[in-house]
Amino acid sequence: MYQKDLFKDKVVLVTGGRSGIGYGIAEQMLKLGARLFICSRKAEPLEQAAEQLQQIGPCAWQACDIREATQVEDLAKAIASTYGQLDILVNNAGGQFPALAENISTNGWNAVINNNLNGTFFVSRQMAKQFFMPQKHGNIVNITANVMRGFPGMAHSAAARAGVENLTKTLACEWARFNIRVNAIAPGTIQSSGLDTYPPPIKQVLEGVKEENLMKRLGTVADIANAVCFLSSPLSAYISGITLQVDGMEHLHSNRMANFDLLRMLGGE
Repeated sequence: MYQKDLFKDKVVLVTGGRSGIGYGIAEQMLKLGARLFICSRKAEPLEQAAEQLQQIGPCAWQACDIREATQVEDLAKAIASTYGQLDILVNNAGGQFPALAENISTNGWNAVINNNLNGTFFVSRQMAKQFFMPQKHGNIVNITANVMRGFPGMAHSAAARAGVENLTKTLACEWARFNIRVNAIAPGTIQSSGLDTYPPPIKQVLEGVKEENLMKRLGTVADIANAVCFLSSPLSAYISGITLQVDGMEHLHSNRMANFDLLRMLGGE
């Protein structure tokens, strides 16, 4: 479906591109001819990821905390200095932790909102103003989560990701005059390195999710990367402002209370 030169002469920024879904997206973009720039907060593992990706194609990197607007500005300057352009932005950086809503601290709440929602906006705004608006074209793909029927046990992420979904629609409308397309992808439960951060009881719940899924499997990093490439390419030229569910129908058929019930049990309720 995808030609090897699909993204030839295109420059792609993938935030959170050093591991997991972000790394898989970056790898696929390189295989399809893109020139790549990746960022995340920690320089050392980011550099290691870039060195691995450079075996496939051109990949530059810079450490950046997307929650800090000044660091995002520095990131845009580095991209301009390295490549002189940016054509595609994949807002993949984000994170959360399982917790009952009443147990989320103010700092924990703010950290997740700042990372998942504010960071997505800061990067989108900066790259649009510096690259996409002046050149009269650009493409943004936001990675969210399966929050269509709520996200019990992850209230902070639920709020942030829902915000990103509406931000996607709003920016798509406002920036259409600049020929900028803005879409989002809502992954289901994806088998990636991101699952390694969860404690064993949560991992056991995820095994149940696999059995419950109507397709009888968890998603793969490749599933998400392929969807990102579709929304980033001319194949989707008449699509903007949508959220594409890539979850094996998890948003239609799944027990949204499994993590919540486990957290209650672990808390002794």
